[in-house]
Amino acid sequence: MLIILAVTLLVSSFALSVVLTVVVRSLSGRVGFIARPATDRYHQTVIPLGGGIAIFATIVIVILTGVVVVRFLIGPGHLDRLGQSVTVHAPGFLGKVGQLLIVLVCVFVLFATGLWDDKKRLGPFFKLAIQFVVAVVAAAFADIKVEFFIESRIITSVLSAVWIVLIINAFNFLDNMDGAAAGIAVIASSILFTAAAISGQIFVGALALVFAGTLLGFLVFNFPPATIFMGDAGSLVVGFLVALLTLRTTYYHEAQSGRWYAVFMPLVVMAVPLYDFISVSLLRISQGKSPFIGDTQHFSHRLKRRGLTDTQTVLTLYLATLCTGLGATFLSQVNLAGAILIFAQTFMILAIIGVFETTT
Repeated sequence: MLIILAVTLLVSSFALSVVLTVVVRSLSGRVGFIARPATDRYHQTVIPLGGGIAIFATIVIVILTGVVVVRFLIGPGHLDRLGQSVTVHAPGFLGKVGQLLIVLVCVFVLFATGLWDDKKRLGPFFKLAIQFVVAVVAAAFADIKVEFFIESRIITSVLSAVWIVLIINAFNFLDNMDGAAAGIAVIASSILFTAAAISGQIFVGALALVFAGTLLGFLVFNFPPATIFMGDAGSLVVGFLVALLTLRTTYYHEAQSGRWYAVFMPLVVMAVPLYDFISVSLLRISQGKSPFIGDTQHFSHRLKRRGLTDTQTVLTLYLATLCTGLGATFLSQVNLAGAILIFAQTFMILAIIGVFETTT
């Protein structure tokens, strides 16, 4: 029954995302909600914005529908409708609805901020301030935080808020080429779904599936050559939800393995987005520019200038993310020597990208 539920979540979110993306794409073109070519952008044609609207709407609709279904179809007197393997988890899910609603409020604030920025161009520090507020709220009140063997809730909340903001901006930076942010987020959420499934985290895994299905539906129209962009309204939400999945997935089970280094799995999974964020930030700073001012110096752009097509570039990013992500899935199963090899492999994959993009 759990397999049927998983397929249902993935397919329904994918189908709804496809429909909403088509609708939004059409409306965005009619009302002039578009991205025009600019010196700090790589695209050379007018492309409708609004993909973030479809992503946000799909996630909210599917999640709220799930809450209604669990509340009214898997309650007392209805337990036999979906099977015991599903209904046994219903009380635990309903007990977390309050936290889930806080998460949705956080997602809405980021979506609204991104949508405003897509229309009016907000200042980077204003957006950064909102991101920190949202991250602190999520960490402190929705339990979206990592423990790292630290007992202080204040310290773990602060560390988690910093991580959330980092991942939000990493995906905001990554949304610089057709299919890049959405595709890498699909890969990351799929890897995190695997980790959640191994840990028996039903609802974290379900959220990962909804997220992946939503992005796959959008990616149908965003893969090169893209006919719609997600904009900041999408990238801020995507980054936040990826950060949420990294923090809510359990990687370490002391009673089972004692392999503490498994807690670094999110860092390995996020290696490619973080590489882009750090490398382009350092490059801009070295040039005396603000790291938050857009340009075409992202490593995807640098790869393209080496002769790759848009499709070849984005597939290179996908494969690199898959390589680091697949290695990350074994962190909880290997000994220390194996973990060191996984970390070394991750570093070498990034080094290959570095060598490739700097070759004249």
